Amino acid sequence: MIRLLLFVCLLWTAQPTSASDWPQILGPDRNAVVAEAPPNFGWSGESPKVLWRTPAGSGVAGAAIVEGTAYLFFRVEDEEVLEARELKSGQLQWTQKFPTNYQPRIMPDDGPLCVPTISGDRIVLFGASGGLRCLERKTGKVLWSRDALEDYGADEGYFGAGSSPLITENLVLVNVGGFRDNAGVVAFDLKSGQTVWQTGAWQPSYSAPILTQVNGTPIAIFCTRLDTVGLNPKTGEVLFQTPFGARGPTVNGATPVVRGDHLFLTASYNIGSVWARFNDKSIEIERTGLDPMASQYTTPVPVGTSLIGCDGRQDGPDADLVCFDPATGDVRWRETGFGYATLIRVGNQLLIVKTDGELVLAKASEERLQILQRTSVLDGVTRALPALSGNVLVVRNEQEWICLQLVADK
Repeated sequence: MIRLLLFVCLLWTAQPTSASDWPQILGPDRNAVVAEAPPNFGWSGESPKVLWRTPAGSGVAGAAIVEGTAYLFFRVEDEEVLEARELKSGQLQWTQKFPTNYQPRIMPDDGPLCVPTISGDRIVLFGASGGLRCLERKTGKVLWSRDALEDYGADEGYFGAGSSPLITENLVLVNVGGFRDNAGVVAFDLKSGQTVWQTGAWQPSYSAPILTQVNGTPIAIFCTRLDTVGLNPKTGEVLFQTPFGARGPTVNGATPVVRGDHLFLTASYNIGSVWARFNDKSIEIERTGLDPMASQYTTPVPVGTSLIGCDGRQDGPDADLVCFDPATGDVRWRETGFGYATLIRVGNQLLIVKTDGELVLAKASEERLQILQRTSVLDGVTRALPALSGNVLVVRNEQEWICLQLVADK
């Protein structure tokens, strides 16, 4: 019992980190949490200062930010493009382009969905048609390239490849979805691109995997199309597996959330949410249901013992913003009709980017929603995940990337 309690405490204190980089989807720890807010976080006047704007191309991949450089991944005509821009000025540092012939099945957007993943001097891209590429971060030089979907007989799914890769030590872990070839998840060598291991008859999803640890054992957790699995990232050994998802026109898009020795999963399309206890050998479901959350792709953020996120869909009636206890399902508060959004917890505040282009700053409170500031910063649909570095925010809609300075006058 003591060992378990120590494990729980370590995980709870280790999750939020203070970092100026945003090197991957949902930030340094893939939980959309920044432990401390920069001084005077917010903005003066009606809106934050716009540092720069640039055309967006197509796609919904959010930015990554490392050492004062923003990396933007999008498509223009028949090429997927990666741009490196100086964060404060927007000055272009380098550009790398890759041919693509991806054609979407359902939605008109034909661009990449995955946020770039950065580790050290390497940046990994996963394009909509399955092009997996590793580049030198400071120059854009291509170090290796794989056609992950073709290599493993995987399908593009409804919207193209969309699960952002996870880098751990010298491995790139990808939910490839090659279920016919026992290649649901594949580990590639970060230096060479060679396959290290492959495992599982799992189909692909749009949920990004996360990395955690139990009893000294690292665990990579993947929410695939129909199952959530815990894997030993070094070997691919399956440590636990549980059904999550539904057949038919559904997707799993939100990233798993770890709280201590528990796991929270959520999806829309009449799937709902799951709260489960897990270790390095098994997983036990403790609660399921459509209430209080069934979120299309927004990953809820931890606040105290609660989670705060969106209940609903971006392409349906206005979603609710809800704060709830994941263990019991009890709702602490609910803002009905708030609208769909993505969230970052910054210290004791919530930075909320709504899909209608509104930017909201609120207190991160379990008691009630208290909005501090709100303003419209983009027109049209804003689905891409935002990236935050200190007091600089990079976000995009379907027309442009925009970089905002979030600092109020003293």
